[in-house]
Amino acid sequence: MRRLLLAFPGAPLLLATYDEQALHALEFWEQGKHPPAGTRVEPTRDDPLGWRIAEQLREYFAGKRRDFDLPLAPGGTAFQNEVWNALRTIPFGETWSYRRLAEAVGRPQAPRAVGQANARNPIPVIIPCHRVLAAGGGLGGYMGSWEGGPGIEIKRWLLRHEGAAGL
Repeated sequence: MRRLLLAFPGAPLLLATYDEQALHALEFWEQGKHPPAGTRVEPTRDDPLGWRIAEQLREYFAGKRRDFDLPLAPGGTAFQNEVWNALRTIPFGETWSYRRLAEAVGRPQAPRAVGQANARNPIPVIIPCHRVLAAGGGLGGYMGSWEGGPGIEIKRWLLRHEGAAGL
């Protein structure tokens, strides 16, 4: 596995984990925290996927990209992958409720299970779990935080970056 610690002006730090075929994980990284051994801040010349990941995220944070076309391998169960695929259909700048996401995967009675799958998304931003809000329009959770904490601030920042209504 390869790792890149990516920094973009005004955006949170991101740690990308990938191999030659696909991106496996993208996590928000705390400023000043040491990344895992072997982590690079720029891809090597012979790392085309690393360059694509860095370029597409740079474009997204610069406001020039709305959709990603990277090969992804998030792992997870069949149900989780179904939810994560549905997340990728939520348009840039729009938000859905957990209930609407549950309906999109054909499980209208299971918004909590869908919420749990959403919470386990290993590739945030690219699989846009931040676009899902709680019933009544509350932010809900993000990165293990509910209605407060650093995860919610990142979710709010991402939604504002995308120009989501009401934020």
